[in-house]
Amino acid sequence: MSMQDMVKGVEKFRINYFCSHQEMFGRLAQGQAPQVLFITCSDSRIDPNLITQTQPGELFVIRNVGNIIPPFGTANFTEAAAIEYAIQALGIKDIIICGHSHCGAMKGLLQLGSLSQEMPLVYEWLHHYAAATRRLVQDNYQEYEGEELLSLTVKENVLTQIENLETYPVIRSRLRSGQLFLHAWVYEIESGNVIAYNANLGQFVPIKDPLPVPDPIASARSGLSELMEF
Repeated sequence: MSMQDMVKGVEKFRINYFCSHQEMFGRLAQGQAPQVLFITCSDSRIDPNLITQTQPGELFVIRNVGNIIPPFGTANFTEAAAIEYAIQALGIKDIIICGHSHCGAMKGLLQLGSLSQEMPLVYEWLHHYAAATRRLVQDNYQEYEGEELLSLTVKENVLTQIENLETYPVIRSRLRSGQLFLHAWVYEIESGNVIAYNANLGQFVPIKDPLPVPDPIASARSGLSELMEF
């Protein structure tokens, strides 16, 4: 899509969609009250509002390369500030971390050394903040390769980011008091399906009930490799 097409799209939005939803936008102009924080990848192929069929104002969204949340106390404050605002100012009740199939960031993570010259900033981002995922995959999935390995890496990365979320004091506090729930999703671009981490099974399964993720540190994740058919 060219810039000219995008400008035409803006005008089409204003004339058609905006005009037919003026009441909704009038309410949104007075403030926002989303109940869900949706954390996902910057990849252009994933659209949080589209796959969840939500309206403007219903999701608070954080996007970056690889849907990564640096642990609390690291030098990167961008994601931390957004999380703090979502919890403290907006009173978010649920947090979804959503990875996706064919993720370029996870492909890069599996061959990290090749990024250092061509994309040094991407290399630094993944090297510093996705090292735990990379090590976990290297140590536990040596028998896998290609698309199978990439799929497992995507899933393990989502669970690792759930663990990183739990390092934030405000999140741990609200999890303990039952005021907040965490959810781990993976969106499959080729099928339109979403699979979610099932707290009872300890595995990713096709999404049905919004079961929250238990404390991943205390939960076995050995079943991931058995779910390649999903």
